[in-house]
Amino acid sequence: MMRLSSIVFGALMAAVPAVAGAQAYSCSAPDGVPAIRPDLPSSSQPRRVLPIGSYTLAITWAPQYCRENGDRESAAFQCGGGNRFGFTLHGLWPDGTGKDWPQYCRSTPLLPTRVVSAHLCSTPSAQLMQHEWAKHGTCMAGYSPARYFGQSTALYGRLRYPDMDALSRRPLTALGLATAIARANPGLQPTMMRVTADRQGWLDEVWICLDKRFRYRTCPAHQGGLAPSAPVRIWRGER
Repeated sequence: MMRLSSIVFGALMAAVPAVAGAQAYSCSAPDGVPAIRPDLPSSSQPRRVLPIGSYTLAITWAPQYCRENGDRESAAFQCGGGNRFGFTLHGLWPDGTGKDWPQYCRSTPLLPTRVVSAHLCSTPSAQLMQHEWAKHGTCMAGYSPARYFGQSTALYGRLRYPDMDALSRRPLTALGLATAIARANPGLQPTMMRVTADRQGWLDEVWICLDKRFRYRTCPAHQGGLAPSAPVRIWRGER
């Protein structure tokens, strides 16, 4: 498990003070790309072609992910070695016009190596990237893998973050976290985010709601996430 004695945010490969423009504390992409396998629809995750009504940008709190999954071989790049991450990019998800969403809209080959290499410091799992493209990206008309990951990484890259170290040291609710993130991002309001956590209340992900032009929008009530008053804890790593 990685040791985070202090939280210092910075741009990829370079530290900056105060509000974080950085998604990774530090990241060095490998020379090669980990092997990936096809990601296919199934009986529980069927192909579903529906009109797109909006989007969700999902970001994951990496210290908590590594706390729970750091011993997995598939998590070695993200959770081991010299790499350290804060919020990572889970994916850009097309939503439907109601409660259902499109997924696995068309068959697809494995991602090109160059695309995976270019985005591993945003989404530090080659297999997750294959999954995101197969399940979500294939439903975006006219998008290639390069365009899909370029779009999602651009949206993710413009986000700024509050002092997560300070937030982890005091009582916090889902609304409190969303408010802190909103203050760091002009145009983003707490109602435009959903916060998720595990059963013990440890921060898992933040979902940011976007319209069809990728502008921030109020999240639909059916999207889920924690109640605004629900307590949230932030795992910072071993001290």
